[in-house]
Amino acid sequence: MDPVIIVGAGPVGLATALFLARHEVPSTVLEAAARRDAVGSKAICFQRDVLDLLGRLGPARALVDRGVTWTTGRTYYGDRELFSVTFPSPDPGAVPPWINISQTEVEAHLAALVAAQPLIDVRFGHPVIGLRDTGDGVEVDAATPHARIGLYGSHVVGTDGARSTVRQLLGVDFPGRSFADQFLICDIRADLPFPSERRFFFDPAWNPGRQVLLHQCPDGVWRIDWQVPADYDLAADRASGALDARIRAITGDAPYEVVWASAYRFHERCAATFRRGRGLLAGDAAHLYAPFGARGLNSGLQDAENLAWKLAAVRHGHAPDALLDSYDAERRAAAAENLRVTTRTMEFLVPQDDDQRHRRTTALKAALADPDARASIDSGKLAEPFWYLDSPLTTPAGSLADFPTEPGAARPPVPGVLCPDGPCDSGTRLRDLFGDGFTVLVADAADRAAAERDAAGVPFPARVHALPDLDPAGALAGALDATDRSVHLVRPDGHLAAVLPRYEPAAFTAALRRATGRP
Repeated sequence: MDPVIIVGAGPVGLATALFLARHEVPSTVLEAAARRDAVGSKAICFQRDVLDLLGRLGPARALVDRGVTWTTGRTYYGDRELFSVTFPSPDPGAVPPWINISQTEVEAHLAALVAAQPLIDVRFGHPVIGLRDTGDGVEVDAATPHARIGLYGSHVVGTDGARSTVRQLLGVDFPGRSFADQFLICDIRADLPFPSERRFFFDPAWNPGRQVLLHQCPDGVWRIDWQVPADYDLAADRASGALDARIRAITGDAPYEVVWASAYRFHERCAATFRRGRGLLAGDAAHLYAPFGARGLNSGLQDAENLAWKLAAVRHGHAPDALLDSYDAERRAAAAENLRVTTRTMEFLVPQDDDQRHRRTTALKAALADPDARASIDSGKLAEPFWYLDSPLTTPAGSLADFPTEPGAARPPVPGVLCPDGPCDSGTRLRDLFGDGFTVLVADAADRAAAERDAAGVPFPARVHALPDLDPAGALAGALDATDRSVHLVRPDGHLAAVLPRYEPAAFTAALRRATGRP
C-alpha cells in the first residue's frame, strides 16, 4: 500500500501520521531540518477538547498531569482588575479545561508515539523541492544530503508551516495581512508568588500603551508576552539591559533565568483552498492566526484528525474521493471563524487607525467603572471546537436560527457540534469510544440490533451502543438531549453527524451514507 506523504514533522504532521496509523494507513513524514531541536515554549495553551483528541492518539494522562492546569483568566487595565473568567473544574476522570505546557513537550510526546508505530516512516534532512499529481497518486522530490530522490504516495499533506513549500508547489494563494507591531516572548525560570492563572494587562505602567500576557508553565517557567514597537530589536534590548528591566518590572528582585526569548510579528492568513487534487494543507500551512486565544495549534490538531479519518476512508474504499472536499469545506469554515475572532482581537490590541485607538481607550476607561462596558474588552477569545452545521456531511435537524455563534457560548448538542462528554458506567468516558469509526448511540436498547444490521450495509466501520447500557443513571442522555427513541450518529472525530428523533432504517442509513460523503 502506497503511503500518504506528509511534509513537516511538527506536531500537526506527527498527529496526522498517528491518526492515519490508527486507521491502518501508512505514511512517510519528510522533514526539511536535519533534526528538530526543542527550543522555547512556542504554543503553550491546550484546550480540553484537544486534550481528548491527543488521548485518542495514545495515553495522554502523563501529558495532562505534567501541564499546569488553570481555570481562571484575569484581565487588567493598568494596575486594576477589570474582570475574570473562571471555567468549571473538570468531572472526575475528565481532562481540565486548559493546561499550559510547551509545544516542544507535546511534540516530543507525539514523536515518542510515532517512534513506536511501524506504519510511520520519518525522514529528517529531506526538504521537498518538487511535487507532481499523477492523477492516481503523487510524486514528491526531496533533496537529501547525498542525492535528489523521488517518493511516490497516494496523497501529499502539507504540514510544513507558514512558509509551506507544499502550498507553494500546489499553487495555492495565502491571502491575509500582517501586523506591524512585534511581540516579544520570554520563557523565564523563577520562583514567583503568582497563582496559575492567565493574566492579561492592558497598558501596564511597565509597558505603557501596549499589552503584557503572563502564563505559568511546568518546572517553574513563566511565559511572558510583551507587545513591542515595530522597530523593536531584541539583541539591542539584551545588550542595553532593557530586557532585564522589562523582566524585573514583573519579577521584582526574585532571581530569574531566561530560558528562551524571541520576537516576531503576527499574521492573519488563510489558504484559498485546503485541497488541490491529491494535495492537502493543515495547520500553519493552511492558516495563521494571532495567538491571543490559543487558536493556532489547537486548530491545527483538529485539522489533523478531521483530515486523517476522511483520507483513511477514501484509501480503504469506504468513501468516495469527494469526501476529501468536506475537509476543505469544514476546516476552512473553522479557519474563517478563527480569523474573524482573532482579527477583532488584534484590532483591539493593536489599533490600526485613530478611530480604533479612540474606541479602545474609551472602552477601557469605561470598563473601570461600568461592569456592562467590560463586555467590549477583547483580550483574546479562547479556542473552542468549531461547529459543522452547514457541512455536506451533516444531516440537518430543525431550525438553527437561534444557534449561538458568539465565542465561548455553550453549544447545544445538534448535528455538526462536537459531541458532549460524560462518564460511562464502566468507569470510562463517552469520548473514549470515539476514533476508530462511527459511533451510534441509541436511546432505546431495543433499537440496537436493527442499527447494527443496517450499519453493516454501509462500507464504513460503525459501533452501536445503547445509552441505558453505557449510563443507567441517564447523565449522558441528559447531556445529549436524548429522548426515549432518539439516535445519535457520531463521527470518528467526535462531531455529531446526525440526531434522529427515532430509529427508522431509511433515515439512519441515509444519515450514515451522507456522513461518509455518499449521496
